Amino acid sequence: MRGYIREKGKDSWQIQVYTGVSVDGKPLRTFETVHGRKSDAQKRLNELLVSIEKGGYTPSGRLTVAEHLHSWLDGYVRTNCSERTLDGYRSIIEQHLIPAIGQIQLKQLNPQAIQNYYSHACEELSARTVHHQHRVLSQSLKYAMRQGYLGRNPAELVDPPKPIKKQMRALEPNEAKILLEVAQGSYYYPIIYTALSSGLRQAELLGLRWRDVDLDYMTISVNQVLYKRRGICQFKTPKTNTSRRSVNMTPKLAIYLREYRESRRTLYKRILRPFELDTLVFSTIGGQPIDPAVLGHNFHVVAVKAGLGNVRFHDLRHSFASLMLKQGVSPKVISSALGHASVAFTMDTYSHILNGMQDQAMSLLNNVLPEGVSSRINASLTPTINITSSIY
Repeated sequence: MRGYIREKGKDSWQIQVYTGVSVDGKPLRTFETVHGRKSDAQKRLNELLVSIEKGGYTPSGRLTVAEHLHSWLDGYVRTNCSERTLDGYRSIIEQHLIPAIGQIQLKQLNPQAIQNYYSHACEELSARTVHHQHRVLSQSLKYAMRQGYLGRNPAELVDPPKPIKKQMRALEPNEAKILLEVAQGSYYYPIIYTALSSGLRQAELLGLRWRDVDLDYMTISVNQVLYKRRGICQFKTPKTNTSRRSVNMTPKLAIYLREYRESRRTLYKRILRPFELDTLVFSTIGGQPIDPAVLGHNFHVVAVKAGLGNVRFHDLRHSFASLMLKQGVSPKVISSALGHASVAFTMDTYSHILNGMQDQAMSLLNNVLPEGVSSRINASLTPTINITSSIY
């Protein structure tokens, strides 16, 4: 593998690099032009030779959007993101972005081409879905800028569709009571009750082990989660530091889980299975992880019987937050319990609940402040102004 530099003009140098051999035995070459001193061209040549040696070189001038997206996925995303995120990005790229703009050379990609795609995509897809595609494309183009393939990010000059904010479905106290009463006949009652009492995510509940539950101090530690990827349930560590947290229990939940633990211990003894600290809190009778899809289906059956067919399992988390807010709990405390990245995100997510609590807040303030004094009754409080005139 060799490379050469030749002078192309004043302060202009052409780099020629041999990148390999074609199937017919002919040498493959690529060219780049560098403006500046010859030492700048030599530095760039050295970078290219190292890149080719490591197998990471792609001729930037002929690089298509599809080639770049694949390179970004297999390089940056695979290394820095979870497998679940990788699968999601790959689906967006393969099913939507590449068919629409993949054939365009990366350097020729312009804001108009991206905007046109969004316009057509919104005819079949929701604004939220297209907006998510925009985020994926924009992230990949930022990476292209860092790699020196682009001088600017064309996606930043595009106005993506604005997703309509989805209204959260939260249970009222009477609805929560009905749901739990109906769920008592379900094998999944323990996880439904815990979800509503703690605000934990489905993946967090399914990954919970008994070593993570401290019934004496009434805390639950979130140390692992369970996701289903390509039909296989896998345990992972939480993605962020805020997700990996300790959540306080209500006394009722602590009492319930203590009784539930003893019943599970008795069951495991009867079926000759070891009951250990790493035993899952919520599992199949045989001790295997609960499939998220199976839990979702069975919860839907319970919700329909309770007359709450529009409620999803994830809405138990929203219900926890809603009930806490309506009891006057600080958004900061709720944000910490939910594992949100910031209090601002929590307040934005549940802003409709906070807005609806203004009447209650005004009533509480009304109980604290004294009544106003009428000026007609206290006429003596009217200010007087003495004006003294002077003649010069």
